[in-house]
Amino acid sequence: QVQLVESGGGLVQPGGSLRLSCVASGSIFSVGAMGWYRQAPGKERELVATITSSWVRNYADSVKGRFTISRDNAKNTVYLQMNSLKPEDTAVYYCNAAIRSVSGPRDYWGQGTQVTVSS
Repeated sequence: QVQLVESGGGLVQPGGSLRLSCVASGSIFSVGAMGWYRQAPGKERELVATITSSWVRNYADSVKGRFTISRDNAKNTVYLQMNSLKPEDTAVYYCNAAIRSVSGPRDYWGQGTQVTVSS
């Protein structure tokens, strides 16, 4: 079965940096757009950044200039480099990918990785 697994979350001080990774595995035919979303307690999940297979990128206004999304198509992996982190960035970060497999095309979600920005 297709699976997305995130890694790289943790506790970091304000102004610090983290790099999140998400790898897709399984019987994958192709991977389209990939992205990162986040959800804070009591709030709706929101888009952070997306990237297409041809590297067209989109960012939420709140993270522009601080976060960078990238991908390695050969490895079916997407990254999120987070710099100048703020307490408001604290959330569970989820990886998302449009994947075509033997089961057909659909969006997949990872289980999430916690990012906590605190002194």
